[in-house]
Amino acid sequence: MALDIDLELLQEFEKYLDPRKPEQSRVPAKVLGYGEISTVFEIGDERQRDLAYKRMPIFAAEGEIEQYERTFNEYCRVLTEDVGLVLPPYGCASLPPEAGRPVMFLAQRKLLPESIGNRAIHVISRDDTVRLVRHLLRELKKVWEYNARGRSVELGIDGQISNWSIEGFDPGNPGLGEEARLIYFDTSTPFLRIDGVEQLEPELFLRSAPSFLVWLLRKLFLEDVMTRYYDFHLVTVDLIGNFYKEQLPEYIPELIDTANCFFADEAGGLEIAPITEKEVRSYYREDAIIWSSYLSARRIDRFLRTRLLRKDYPYILPGKIKR
Repeated sequence: MALDIDLELLQEFEKYLDPRKPEQSRVPAKVLGYGEISTVFEIGDERQRDLAYKRMPIFAAEGEIEQYERTFNEYCRVLTEDVGLVLPPYGCASLPPEAGRPVMFLAQRKLLPESIGNRAIHVISRDDTVRLVRHLLRELKKVWEYNARGRSVELGIDGQISNWSIEGFDPGNPGLGEEARLIYFDTSTPFLRIDGVEQLEPELFLRSAPSFLVWLLRKLFLEDVMTRYYDFHLVTVDLIGNFYKEQLPEYIPELIDTANCFFADEAGGLEIAPITEKEVRSYYREDAIIWSSYLSARRIDRFLRTRLLRKDYPYILPGKIKR
Protein backbone atom coordinates (compact mmCIF):
# COMPACT_ATOMS: atom_id res chain seq x y z
CA MET A 1 0.00 0.00 0.00
CA ALA A 2 1.46 3.35 -1.07
CA LEU A 3 2.03 5.92 1.64
CA ASP A 4 0.85 9.52 1.30
CA ILE A 5 4.25 11.18 1.71
CA ASP A 6 3.97 14.97 1.62
CA LEU A 7 7.25 16.14 0.08
CA GLU A 8 6.41 19.84 0.41
CA LEU A 9 5.66 19.35 4.10
CA LEU A 10 9.01 17.64 4.64
CA GLN A 11 10.82 20.38 2.78
CA GLU A 12 9.22 23.07 4.93
CA PHE A 13 9.90 21.07 8.08
CA GLU A 14 13.57 20.68 7.21
CA LYS A 15 13.92 24.34 6.24
CA TYR A 16 12.80 25.62 9.64
CA LEU A 17 14.04 22.76 11.83
CA ASP A 18 16.13 23.64 14.88
CA PRO A 19 17.99 20.39 15.75
CA ARG A 20 18.30 21.54 19.38
CA LYS A 21 14.53 22.03 19.68
CA PRO A 22 13.01 19.73 17.06
CA GLU A 23 9.49 19.87 18.48
CA GLN A 24 9.41 23.66 18.26
CA SER A 25 9.55 23.66 14.48
CA ARG A 26 7.28 25.97 12.48
CA VAL A 27 5.76 22.74 11.16
CA PRO A 28 4.08 20.79 13.97
CA ALA A 29 6.20 17.78 14.91
CA LYS A 30 6.51 15.24 17.68
CA VAL A 31 9.59 13.13 18.38
CA LEU A 32 8.65 9.44 18.50
CA GLY A 33 12.12 8.04 19.04
CA TYR A 34 15.86 8.57 18.70
CA GLY A 35 18.49 6.49 16.93
CA GLU A 36 22.26 6.91 16.85
CA ILE A 37 22.16 8.76 13.49
CA SER A 38 18.47 9.44 12.95
CA THR A 39 15.33 10.70 14.68
CA VAL A 40 11.76 9.48 14.20
CA PHE A 41 9.01 12.10 13.94
CA GLU A 42 5.31 12.50 13.56
CA ILE A 43 5.07 15.53 11.26
CA GLY A 44 2.22 17.76 10.16
CA ASP A 45 -1.53 17.62 10.39
CA GLU A 46 -4.16 14.88 10.54
CA ARG A 47 -3.38 13.65 7.02
CA GLN A 48 0.11 12.65 8.16
CA ARG A 49 -0.82 11.53 11.66
CA ASP A 50 -0.61 7.82 10.84
CA LEU A 51 2.96 8.06 9.45
CA ALA A 52 6.28 7.92 11.25
CA TYR A 53 9.13 9.74 9.49
CA LYS A 54 12.76 8.90 10.13
CA ARG A 55 15.04 11.83 9.30
CA MET A 56 18.51 10.88 8.02
CA PRO A 57 20.85 13.86 7.44
CA ILE A 58 23.97 11.72 6.87
CA PHE A 59 24.44 12.13 3.12
CA ALA A 60 26.99 14.35 1.41
CA ALA A 61 25.72 14.05 -2.16
CA GLU A 62 22.63 12.98 -4.08
CA GLY A 63 24.49 9.98 -5.47
CA GLU A 64 24.84 8.61 -1.93
CA ILE A 65 21.11 8.93 -1.39
CA GLU A 66 20.40 7.09 -4.63
CA GLN A 67 22.70 4.23 -3.65
CA TYR A 68 21.22 4.07 -0.17
CA GLU A 69 17.65 4.03 -1.53
CA ARG A 70 18.47 1.12 -3.86
CA THR A 71 20.01 -0.83 -1.00
CA PHE A 72 17.15 -0.01 1.37
CA ASN A 73 14.46 -1.11 -1.09
CA GLU A 74 16.27 -4.34 -1.94
CA TYR A 75 16.82 -5.14 1.73
CA CYS A 76 13.12 -4.68 2.49
CA ARG A 77 12.14 -6.72 -0.56
CA VAL A 78 14.34 -9.65 0.41
CA LEU A 79 13.19 -9.55 4.04
CA THR A 80 9.55 -9.77 3.02
CA GLU A 81 9.51 -11.78 -0.23
CA ASP A 82 12.39 -14.19 0.35
CA VAL A 83 12.80 -14.41 4.13
CA GLY A 84 9.17 -14.03 5.16
CA LEU A 85 9.31 -11.26 7.76
CA VAL A 86 6.38 -8.86 8.12
CA LEU A 87 7.19 -5.16 7.68
CA PRO A 88 4.83 -2.19 8.02
CA PRO A 89 4.01 -0.31 4.80
CA TYR A 90 7.01 1.87 4.01
CA GLY A 91 8.40 4.43 1.60
CA CYS A 92 11.18 6.97 1.26
CA ALA A 93 11.66 10.47 -0.05
CA SER A 94 14.66 12.71 -0.55
CA LEU A 95 14.45 16.46 -0.57
CA PRO A 96 15.20 18.23 -3.87
CA PRO A 97 18.59 19.94 -4.25
CA GLU A 98 17.20 23.42 -3.63
CA ALA A 99 16.35 22.37 -0.08
CA GLY A 100 20.06 22.55 0.79
CA ARG A 101 21.85 19.62 2.41
CA PRO A 102 20.73 16.23 1.02
CA VAL A 103 18.35 14.65 3.53
CA MET A 104 16.49 11.37 3.27
CA PHE A 105 13.19 10.75 5.04
CA LEU A 106 12.03 7.17 5.49
CA ALA A 107 8.31 6.75 6.13
CA GLN A 108 6.41 3.90 7.75
CA ARG A 109 2.85 3.31 8.75
CA LYS A 110 2.88 4.25 12.45
CA LEU A 111 2.49 1.37 14.86
CA LEU A 112 0.66 1.38 18.19
CA PRO A 113 3.30 2.58 20.70
CA GLU A 114 2.16 0.09 23.35
CA SER A 115 2.72 -2.77 20.88
CA ILE A 116 6.46 -2.11 20.59
CA GLY A 117 8.39 -4.87 22.30
CA ASN A 118 10.35 -2.83 24.83
CA ARG A 119 7.12 -1.23 26.06
CA ALA A 120 5.04 -4.40 25.97
CA ILE A 121 7.44 -6.33 28.22
CA HIS A 122 6.65 -3.93 31.06
CA VAL A 123 2.93 -4.78 31.03
CA ILE A 124 2.76 -8.43 29.97
CA SER A 125 3.56 -11.29 32.32
CA ARG A 126 7.01 -12.77 32.73
CA ASP A 127 5.85 -15.96 31.02
CA ASP A 128 4.54 -13.91 28.09
CA THR A 129 7.85 -12.06 27.88
CA VAL A 130 9.71 -15.36 27.57
CA ARG A 131 7.16 -16.42 24.96
CA LEU A 132 7.71 -13.14 23.10
CA VAL A 133 11.48 -13.69 22.97
CA ARG A 134 10.90 -17.22 21.67
CA HIS A 135 8.63 -15.84 18.93
CA LEU A 136 11.28 -13.27 18.11
CA LEU A 137 13.99 -15.93 17.84
CA ARG A 138 11.80 -17.80 15.36
CA GLU A 139 11.61 -14.67 13.22
CA LEU A 140 15.37 -14.17 13.41
CA LYS A 141 15.94 -17.82 12.51
CA LYS A 142 14.28 -17.14 9.15
CA VAL A 143 17.10 -14.71 8.32
CA TRP A 144 19.87 -17.20 9.07
CA GLU A 145 18.05 -20.04 7.34
CA TYR A 146 17.98 -17.80 4.28
CA ASN A 147 21.70 -17.06 4.64
CA ALA A 148 22.47 -20.76 5.09
CA ARG A 149 21.17 -21.53 1.60
CA GLY A 150 24.45 -20.23 0.21
CA ARG A 151 22.97 -17.59 -2.07
CA SER A 152 24.95 -14.59 -3.30
CA VAL A 153 22.83 -12.37 -1.02
CA GLU A 154 23.44 -12.36 2.75
CA LEU A 155 21.40 -10.41 5.30
CA GLY A 156 22.07 -9.01 8.75
CA ILE A 157 19.47 -7.71 11.19
CA ASP A 158 19.29 -5.76 14.44
CA GLY A 159 17.03 -8.00 16.51
CA GLN A 160 16.63 -5.81 19.61
CA ILE A 161 13.22 -6.15 21.22
CA SER A 162 12.58 -2.45 20.61
CA ASN A 163 12.60 -3.11 16.84
CA TRP A 164 9.50 -5.34 16.85
CA SER A 165 5.78 -4.71 17.21
CA ILE A 166 3.16 -7.23 18.34
CA GLU A 167 0.37 -7.22 15.80
CA GLY A 168 -3.10 -6.76 17.32
CA PHE A 169 -1.73 -5.98 20.78
CA ASP A 170 -4.44 -4.78 23.17
CA PRO A 171 -3.09 -2.45 25.91
CA GLY A 172 -6.36 -2.89 27.82
CA ASN A 173 -5.91 -6.64 27.93
CA PRO A 174 -2.18 -7.21 27.48
CA GLY A 175 -1.13 -10.72 26.68
CA LEU A 176 0.58 -12.85 24.07
CA GLY A 177 -0.89 -15.87 22.37
CA GLU A 178 1.03 -18.81 20.95
CA GLU A 179 0.25 -17.57 17.44
CA ALA A 180 1.32 -13.96 17.98
CA ARG A 181 2.58 -12.27 14.82
CA LEU A 182 5.52 -9.88 15.00
CA ILE A 183 6.24 -6.91 12.74
CA TYR A 184 9.85 -5.84 12.16
CA PHE A 185 10.27 -2.12 11.54
CA ASP A 186 13.93 -1.10 12.00
CA THR A 187 14.98 -1.35 8.36
CA SER A 188 16.82 1.97 8.08
CA THR A 189 20.19 0.25 8.38
CA PRO A 190 19.99 -2.21 5.48
CA PHE A 191 22.54 -4.89 6.29
CA LEU A 192 22.89 -6.44 2.86
CA ARG A 193 25.86 -8.18 1.28
CA ILE A 194 26.04 -9.34 -2.32
CA ASP A 195 28.86 -11.76 -3.16
CA GLY A 196 30.41 -10.82 0.18
CA VAL A 197 30.43 -7.07 -0.55
CA GLU A 198 28.60 -4.78 1.87
CA GLN A 199 26.04 -2.71 -0.05
CA LEU A 200 25.64 -0.10 2.67
CA GLU A 201 28.50 2.41 2.66
CA PRO A 202 30.18 1.94 6.08
CA GLU A 203 31.42 5.54 6.18
CA LEU A 204 27.82 6.73 6.54
CA PHE A 205 27.96 5.50 10.14
CA LEU A 206 30.77 7.97 10.80
CA ARG A 207 29.06 11.07 9.39
CA SER A 208 27.39 11.90 12.71
CA ALA A 209 30.49 11.06 14.75
CA PRO A 210 32.54 13.79 16.44
CA SER A 211 35.29 14.87 14.06
CA PHE A 212 37.95 14.28 16.73
CA LEU A 213 36.86 10.63 17.09
CA VAL A 214 36.32 9.57 13.47
CA TRP A 215 39.78 8.04 13.03
CA LEU A 216 39.45 6.04 16.28
CA LEU A 217 35.95 4.78 15.50
CA ARG A 218 37.01 3.78 11.99
CA LYS A 219 40.00 1.86 13.35
CA LEU A 220 38.45 0.17 16.38
CA PHE A 221 34.67 -0.10 16.01
CA LEU A 222 33.41 0.28 12.43
CA GLU A 223 34.15 -3.29 11.34
CA ASP A 224 32.53 -4.65 14.51
CA VAL A 225 29.36 -2.62 13.93
CA MET A 226 29.17 -3.76 10.32
CA THR A 227 29.65 -7.47 11.13
CA ARG A 228 27.93 -8.18 14.46
CA TYR A 229 24.45 -8.10 12.91
CA TYR A 230 25.33 -10.97 10.58
CA ASP A 231 25.98 -13.27 13.56
CA PHE A 232 22.89 -14.95 15.07
CA HIS A 233 24.72 -15.60 18.35
CA LEU A 234 25.76 -11.95 18.80
CA VAL A 235 22.36 -10.62 17.73
CA THR A 236 20.77 -12.78 20.45
CA VAL A 237 23.33 -11.65 23.05
CA ASP A 238 22.42 -8.06 22.15
CA LEU A 239 18.70 -8.85 22.37
CA ILE A 240 18.98 -10.37 25.85
CA GLY A 241 21.51 -7.80 27.07
CA ASN A 242 19.00 -5.03 26.44
CA PHE A 243 16.94 -6.35 29.34
CA TYR A 244 19.55 -4.62 31.50
CA LYS A 245 18.66 -1.36 29.76
CA GLU A 246 14.96 -2.09 30.28
CA GLN A 247 15.63 -2.51 34.02
CA LEU A 248 14.61 -6.19 33.95
CA PRO A 249 17.90 -7.98 34.76
CA GLU A 250 16.04 -10.68 36.70
CA TYR A 251 14.64 -11.98 33.39
CA ILE A 252 18.06 -12.59 31.86
CA PRO A 253 18.94 -16.08 33.23
CA GLU A 254 15.63 -17.51 32.02
CA LEU A 255 15.97 -15.79 28.63
CA ILE A 256 19.47 -17.26 28.21
CA ASP A 257 18.09 -20.72 28.94
CA THR A 258 15.28 -20.09 26.46
CA ALA A 259 17.73 -18.99 23.75
CA ASN A 260 20.08 -21.92 24.34
CA CYS A 261 17.22 -24.43 24.21
CA PHE A 262 16.06 -22.76 20.98
CA PHE A 263 19.55 -22.98 19.47
CA ALA A 264 19.81 -26.65 20.38
CA ASP A 265 16.33 -27.66 19.24
CA GLU A 266 14.49 -25.45 16.73
CA ALA A 267 17.68 -23.94 15.29
CA GLY A 268 19.87 -27.02 15.74
CA GLY A 269 20.78 -27.13 12.07
CA LEU A 270 22.39 -23.69 12.26
CA GLU A 271 24.93 -24.81 14.91
CA ILE A 272 24.73 -21.65 17.04
CA ALA A 273 27.04 -21.63 20.06
CA PRO A 274 25.25 -21.36 23.44
CA ILE A 275 25.16 -18.09 25.36
CA THR A 276 26.46 -17.56 28.90
CA GLU A 277 25.30 -15.05 31.48
CA LYS A 278 28.86 -13.75 31.86
CA GLU A 279 28.98 -13.07 28.12
CA VAL A 280 25.70 -11.13 28.15
CA ARG A 281 26.73 -9.08 31.19
CA SER A 282 30.15 -8.26 29.75
CA TYR A 283 28.71 -7.41 26.32
CA TYR A 284 26.10 -5.04 27.70
CA ARG A 285 28.47 -3.35 30.13
CA GLU A 286 30.94 -2.63 27.33
CA ASP A 287 28.17 -1.55 24.94
CA ALA A 288 26.65 0.82 27.53
CA ILE A 289 30.01 2.45 28.25
CA ILE A 290 30.80 2.89 24.55
CA TRP A 291 27.44 4.45 23.63
CA SER A 292 27.26 6.67 26.74
CA SER A 293 30.75 7.99 26.03
CA TYR A 294 29.92 8.41 22.36
CA LEU A 295 26.82 10.50 23.14
CA SER A 296 28.82 12.70 25.51
CA ALA A 297 31.43 13.23 22.80
CA ARG A 298 28.71 14.17 20.32
CA ARG A 299 27.40 16.83 22.70
CA ILE A 300 30.92 18.26 22.95
CA ASP A 301 31.21 18.18 19.16
CA ARG A 302 27.89 20.00 18.79
CA PHE A 303 29.09 22.71 21.19
CA LEU A 304 32.39 23.14 19.33
CA ARG A 305 30.76 23.31 15.92
CA THR A 306 27.81 25.56 16.76
CA ARG A 307 29.14 27.84 19.51
CA LEU A 308 32.82 28.18 18.69
CA LEU A 309 33.06 27.53 14.94
CA ARG A 310 29.55 28.90 14.15
CA LYS A 311 28.86 25.97 11.85
CA ASP A 312 25.74 23.95 11.15
CA TYR A 313 25.06 20.82 13.22
CA PRO A 314 22.29 18.86 11.48
CA TYR A 315 21.96 15.98 13.96
CA ILE A 316 19.41 15.72 16.73
CA LEU A 317 20.74 14.34 19.99
CA PRO A 318 18.61 12.53 22.56
CA GLY A 319 18.43 13.52 26.20
CA LYS A 320 19.89 11.36 28.95
CA ILE A 321 19.34 7.67 28.26
CA LYS A 322 18.82 5.34 31.20
CA ARG A 323 21.02 2.26 30.90
